[in-house]
Amino acid sequence: MRYTTDLRDPEWQLLQHGFPKPGQTGRPREHSYRELLNAMFYLVRTACQWRNLPKDFAPWGTVYHYFRVWKKSGLWKTLHTRLRQQVRLAEDRKSQPSAAIVDSQSVKSSECSDERGYDSGKKINGRKRHVLVDTLGLVLLVMVLPANIQDRDGARQLLAKHFGRRTRRRVKQVWADGGYTGTFVAWARALWRCTVEIVKRTDAHTFKVLPRRWVVERTFGWLNRYRRLSRDYERPAPTGETMVYLAMIRLMVARLASP
Repeated sequence: MRYTTDLRDPEWQLLQHGFPKPGQTGRPREHSYRELLNAMFYLVRTACQWRNLPKDFAPWGTVYHYFRVWKKSGLWKTLHTRLRQQVRLAEDRKSQPSAAIVDSQSVKSSECSDERGYDSGKKINGRKRHVLVDTLGLVLLVMVLPANIQDRDGARQLLAKHFGRRTRRRVKQVWADGGYTGTFVAWARALWRCTVEIVKRTDAHTFKVLPRRWVVERTFGWLNRYRRLSRDYERPAPTGETMVYLAMIRLMVARLASP
């Protein structure tokens, strides 16, 4: 193992069945899927540029090509969903959650971003990650939008995308902070039959763990360990979403393969 981000054998065994089998015709691949994954995990962990990947990985153009191909084919989301279900089953939970927490994280973006905005509350010019996590802190869905979009407006798009997918079990309970008060609560109940509970902060100047709110904050803490996510360096917003899924895949694989 060359780098701390490289997949160990038990971790690779959890992922190898999710990748397409090599074709029977044509030129054989020069670089294995495991080697390509190691390069991608190194990039999202260290925040290096694609062109500056170490030379002992596959050529950066090859790595980036497969990253884009798997993003367009939906492979990253498929792997992420499968691993999340395995983690939940390992924690004696059902594979599909019935409760979740919604929140957002404003981050600065680079000047090459397609769309960005100014978050007047956080004083940040960039983008906002709207995330929906289960009660274990595992990401159910992430959506990257300009930072000037309000939390409740972004949450509407997030829940509409989540409930629009075909799932056997849907989320019935959602916790949110005070930024989601207003018509969003009634909208979720009327359209999706989902109860949104607002957990407000106390006025007292003392530290207090808010019910269920700490779960999503811990998830943001996990993501902050991956330096590529410290800012939004991606040009299209879907690539920024894929980076979040990539970080969570590496985290869940390490959890499942741990003794």
